[in-house]
Amino acid sequence: MDEIKQDAVVPPGRFDNNNATPTRERAVASYPARRGYKPYIQTPPKVHAVEGMIDIHCHAEHGQQDALAVAKLASESGMYGILYKSIGKEDKRSAGPMEDVRALLQELDRWSDDTGIAPIKAWGGYALCRDGRPPSREKVETQVKAGVSSFWLALANHANTYFIVGGKTRRWDPTADPKAHSEPLPWDLALKYGHYALDAKGRLKPEYEEAIRMIADNDRALSFGHSTHPEIYALAELVDKLNFKRAFIDHPFSPFVDITVSQMRDLSRVGIKFNFTYDELSPMLGVDPGKMYQAIRSVGVKNFTLSSDAGDTVFPNSVESMRQLTGYMKAFGLTQDEIETVAMTNPAFIVGADPAEAVQRSRGELRAAE
Repeated sequence: MDEIKQDAVVPPGRFDNNNATPTRERAVASYPARRGYKPYIQTPPKVHAVEGMIDIHCHAEHGQQDALAVAKLASESGMYGILYKSIGKEDKRSAGPMEDVRALLQELDRWSDDTGIAPIKAWGGYALCRDGRPPSREKVETQVKAGVSSFWLALANHANTYFIVGGKTRRWDPTADPKAHSEPLPWDLALKYGHYALDAKGRLKPEYEEAIRMIADNDRALSFGHSTHPEIYALAELVDKLNFKRAFIDHPFSPFVDITVSQMRDLSRVGIKFNFTYDELSPMLGVDPGKMYQAIRSVGVKNFTLSSDAGDTVFPNSVESMRQLTGYMKAFGLTQDEIETVAMTNPAFIVGADPAEAVQRSRGELRAAE
C-alpha cells in the first residue's frame, strides 16, 4: 500500500470538512421546515437564571408554544415580563393581540392566587402588515387604543423575506397547497408580492411615514421587521427627525437584516437599539454567539437588548431561550450589571415598564416584598 501523505501544516482530521452551513444558505432550508413543524404545544419545565428578564420578542401563535404555559413558567422562573409578538390564532388578522393578552393575564392572576407565585407582566405586539395590507392610520389608532405596546413592520410577507428564503405560496396563489413553501423569489417577483416601505425614488411611502409618526406620538415601540438596508436608513432618518427613541432592529445578524457592526454604530447615534435573539444563534441560523458579544462590546451595551424570538416547536421555549442567550453572553464576558442592561433595563424601556422593578425582581427584592 502506498504511503499516505499528510498535510505538513494541518494535522489529519482537524477541520478537514466544514459542516457548518453559512447562515444565509441555512436559512433557506430552515425557514419552511421550522414554520411547518407543529406536532404539539410546548409545556416546559422551570428554568433558572432568568430572574427579572423581559422577553420583547415571544411567539405564541396557535401551533407554537402555549402562551399561558410559558407565562406561568416565566413567573415560576422569576422573569419580569413577556412581550407577545404573536399570540393566539394566526388568522386573527385585524383584531390584534390584546384580547388574547388580557385573557391570559386574567388566567395568570387566578393561577397566581392559587399558587402564591407572583405573575409576570405581559404586553401585546402588532404586525402592521400581517393582513397583507400596508400600515394605516386606522390600524395604529385601533391598536394603540386597544393597548398594544409595540408595532412591527413587515415580516414573513416582506419582499426581503421572499427574496431571501421564499414564502408560503398561498400568499400570492390562492390555489396553492396551504403548506407549500416557495424557493427564494427573484427580486422583481418578491417586490410584486411582498411589502416594501420605499417608493420608486427611495423615499418612505406616505402611509409608512404617517403610521410611524403616530406610533412615536403615542410613545409606543417600533421594530423595523425584515426591512432592507435602504429601508432601514430611510426609517432611521425619520426616527432621528422625530427624536423617537423606542425604535429597534430585531435579529440584526439574521439573513433578513444582516447589518454590520459599522452600520450598528451609525444607527445607534440616533437612538436605535439592536435586539439580538436566540433565533440567530440557534441551529436554524447558526450565528456565532462570540460575534454577537463582540458587537455588543464594540457598539456599546446601552444599545442592545436580548430576546428569544422563540415559539416554534423546534426551539426551546422562550424562557429557556432567554437562559441560553444570556448565558452565552455572560460566558463570553458580559457582567451581571450588563446583563441587567440588555435583558431588563433596555427591554423595560421598549415596553414602557419600570426598569427599576425588573432589576429588583432579578435580585429577589420584589418577591421578598410580595
